[in-house]
Amino acid sequence: MHLPLLVMSLLCEVIRMGSGIMQKQSAQRETSEDCRSCLECSRDNGCVRCPERLFLFLQREGISHHGTCLHACPAGHYGQRGKDVNRCMKCRSSDCEQCFSRDFCTKCKPGFQLYKGKCLTHCPEETRPHQTDCLENCVLAPLGEWSEWSVCHRDGVTCGFRWGKQTRTRVGGQTGKTPDDKTAPICPPHSETQRCRMKKKCTTDYILKHHTSSATSEVYTFRLLPPRDIEPLEFGVEIDR
Repeated sequence: MHLPLLVMSLLCEVIRMGSGIMQKQSAQRETSEDCRSCLECSRDNGCVRCPERLFLFLQREGISHHGTCLHACPAGHYGQRGKDVNRCMKCRSSDCEQCFSRDFCTKCKPGFQLYKGKCLTHCPEETRPHQTDCLENCVLAPLGEWSEWSVCHRDGVTCGFRWGKQTRTRVGGQTGKTPDDKTAPICPPHSETQRCRMKKKCTTDYILKHHTSSATSEVYTFRLLPPRDIEPLEFGVEIDR
């Protein structure tokens, strides 16, 4: 009477142990497949350290991350090399398919145009769509020499302040063609602006007529004294506080 029960009990135990062994072997096999390219690996989190030339890509799975070592980062990510580990970092924009850094896209997803590292739905004014990029509606021509720096000024006044600004330009050629062989104007001259020191004291040609102030700004009115046969010129300058 007890013998059949004993045999059944032993048989169940053998089946349970066999099932456990098979599950363990399956888990070890899956872990070994995930860890083939790793230097260090975790059964729960996959790769935690990669060989020197590979990138560690962490893929979110629920509340945890699973690591994989890759030769190249997937779409929407860029490779960032580090002293201890190279990582795949996510591009900031979700419209970016490839990026050079977090904020500079090099290729956009379908439906977007690339312009100066950004992915846009429409090209900005003074540009035109060309394949997946936005191109300037002008042609870059060989540039000439820089012009002389302009007179140091601030809001049209050349004296009476400590600091002002001055500019210079660099002009290109006369004609050109776009990549699709259409005639286009030359791009506007390049310009540079720099800070400069102004004359603190004005000559007698500048006379301060009156000065008013408010909580947000100050207004100076100047009277320019030309030669006697020309009528004096008045102009105002508003300075934000």
